[in-house]
Amino acid sequence: MASARVETTVGGVVLAAAIGFAVYGAQITGLRSAGDTTYDLTASFRSLEGVNVGTDVRLAGVKIGSVTDIALDPDTYRAVTTVTLGTQTQIPDDSAIIISSEGLLGGNFVEVMPGGSPFYFEPGAEITDTQGAVSLVQLLLRFVAGDAQ
Repeated sequence: MASARVETTVGGVVLAAAIGFAVYGAQITGLRSAGDTTYDLTASFRSLEGVNVGTDVRLAGVKIGSVTDIALDPDTYRAVTTVTLGTQTQIPDDSAIIISSEGLLGGNFVEVMPGGSPFYFEPGAEITDTQGAVSLVQLLLRFVAGDAQ
């Protein structure tokens, strides 16, 4: 009888841990419940170095969305990026979007620099004011070579 209680308790602990991992995984990957509403915006970058699908989109350091699609435009050779944002965050239509770095050893993320317009991007709109990633290796090589430009 005692071994049945121990087995039931251990089984309950394992089940609770599995549920905890599933909830944590859903939060990390950005899965949302059916009640959450989102909208997409697109942006075209010269360089997306260090950005992948799932990369955070931040405004003032706060995560407001994530990168959901990346494709190469065969005509312009630019990386067309789709970001998905929550409807609770409206972005002024004169805002910029840039690739920022978390530091020398940190990864990159997409940062929204809000404008001052009273009008907001409509779902599916394109943010035209973009700034791509700056390659740290290229900057160091230019510095070592003494290139002043």
